[in-house]
Amino acid sequence: MIKCLIADDELIAHQILEQYIMQTPGLTLVAKCRNALEAFAKLEQHSIDLVFLDIEMPLVNGVAFLRTLNIPNPPKVIFTTAYAEYALEGYELNVVDYLLKPFSFERFTKAVEKAKQSLQKLAEIQTPPEDNNYLVIKEKGGLMKIPYHEILYIEASRDYMKIVTIVRQYLVHLTMKKLEELLPVERFIRTHKSYIVSLAQIKQLKSDNLLLSNNVSIPVSINYKEEVVARFSS
Repeated sequence: MIKCLIADDELIAHQILEQYIMQTPGLTLVAKCRNALEAFAKLEQHSIDLVFLDIEMPLVNGVAFLRTLNIPNPPKVIFTTAYAEYALEGYELNVVDYLLKPFSFERFTKAVEKAKQSLQKLAEIQTPPEDNNYLVIKEKGGLMKIPYHEILYIEASRDYMKIVTIVRQYLVHLTMKKLEELLPVERFIRTHKSYIVSLAQIKQLKSDNLLLSNNVSIPVSINYKEEVVARFSS
């Protein structure tokens, strides 16, 4: 599932793109925002694969935002704009495609297909040849493998991350964002700024928290609730 972000200051553009995304298999809308500063904040909060980025936005335009975006594993970008003169800059910035407003669903689909192919190539490069069903962490005695199926949840604990498994707990000196990148997105989900949980271990989803198979309650913040509900229901 390709996780998408819409960054556009026009409400009608949000509505059209959201409708197109909902009609396209393999896409899920994680967040929407009205300017580049909000977009940067969303990228800090969520793991995003594809951004539909407007160019003429208040505060910082899309081109300047993309030029200054410096994060690990940056998302693929499709420009969505009413201005044709930015096409060359889009090419220089290696965007996937350039959609000139107003664009049809058919044209949108072609752009998304390019993004899928680009993401697939990237995944093939990053995927190790050996079977990898575990998380590797550092302990005092060296490296340790934690099988994914044993992990219940991960909780931020000051400067450390607490990895809670069905066997025991581990404390590792990693950031939450780094752990989120290391864990497979099809098996784990962020529910809160301080929590990542195993999807397979979720037993019940409530309004502002969820219950795991070991009856531990984990909070679900408003920033992550939409994606948690969508993933739990799928």
